[in-house]
Amino acid sequence: MSVRGGQGSDEVLVSQAVWDYLAAAGQPWLIDFQDKQGLSAGIIRRGERGGCCAVRLRPIEGSRSGGGPGMMEEGPISNETRKAFIDLCRCARKEMSKQDGGPKRKRSLLPCVGVGVLEGDGEGSLLPPQPPQPRRSQRQQQRYKKPAEEEACVVLSNSTSHNESGQRKKDNMEVNDYTSCSICMGDMVERTTLERCGHAFCRLCLDQAFKVKRACPVCRQVYGQLIGNQPPTGCMMVERDPDLELPGHEGYGCICIIYSFPPGLQAPEHPNPGVRYPGTDRVAYLPDSPEGNRVLGLLRRAFEQRLIFTIGTSMTTGMHNVITWNDIHHKTSLWGGPHCFGYPDPTYLVRVTEELREKGIAAD
Repeated sequence: MSVRGGQGSDEVLVSQAVWDYLAAAGQPWLIDFQDKQGLSAGIIRRGERGGCCAVRLRPIEGSRSGGGPGMMEEGPISNETRKAFIDLCRCARKEMSKQDGGPKRKRSLLPCVGVGVLEGDGEGSLLPPQPPQPRRSQRQQQRYKKPAEEEACVVLSNSTSHNESGQRKKDNMEVNDYTSCSICMGDMVERTTLERCGHAFCRLCLDQAFKVKRACPVCRQVYGQLIGNQPPTGCMMVERDPDLELPGHEGYGCICIIYSFPPGLQAPEHPNPGVRYPGTDRVAYLPDSPEGNRVLGLLRRAFEQRLIFTIGTSMTTGMHNVITWNDIHHKTSLWGGPHCFGYPDPTYLVRVTEELREKGIAAD
């Protein structure tokens, strides 16, 4: 999982830590590889937060086949040559693990694996652990403890929400016996009641609301299949590491999700049609447990419906016209807890399932 071939046939996405090692302590290996294969390797793009980088493999001018099978003066490199470079990176990662104390170091070396170009928006990289937090007094501890208890209550209520859905629908229908429309705040004109949730609106008001989003304006219950404006050229890949355990999910391996988007032009559905946006790579992590795999299946459906990302302004960097997350939260770090978008986070799988449900993505 330390490297993967890119969409461009001459590009490979490598963990920044692995490449730094090859450029320093492992430089003799890299030089030997370049001499044997008759090519040069160099960084062409870096992630905003240093998680991973794209390396381009180019034949050295005047070298025909070098030592690598199928190498040519121009054009794409061969699969055998790309595989040889990937094997070199994996050897470098193993050597790093040995030098830094074995399995404990493995987590910090897990790369941002992906295809194509690199991440933006700050949340797609492995973040370093936060510095130690100041000690709190008993009063402060009670203050911070209360929201956690309230959150636990929310989780408990979510677990019983399915059994109470029929009662809620009945209550909603009783509430909507009123004659005013909650969209225009006027009297109902051609009253239209939504079948699933029971909320009622003016027919024309509801038609206009559904043109923006096919969901109930009151409870956000989705009607039909919601399609987003995520760039259509991206891809979603999945890797599994059975030896890596996420904090709070011991006993299970790790699922690594790689989202990759090449650069492109904004379409009419985007904020600035015709304006160029940069490509990006994002990496997220789930426990390889039954619950984690269930969430993975829901995320696949959300990606197919173009709901995971959108184009807008990054909340992290402030950059405009970039690919950003679209209100479906991902764990983009292995550790650090919720503040670092990492684990442990006991209620994360429940929360992300609810976020997906609000977009019409639910388990069958």
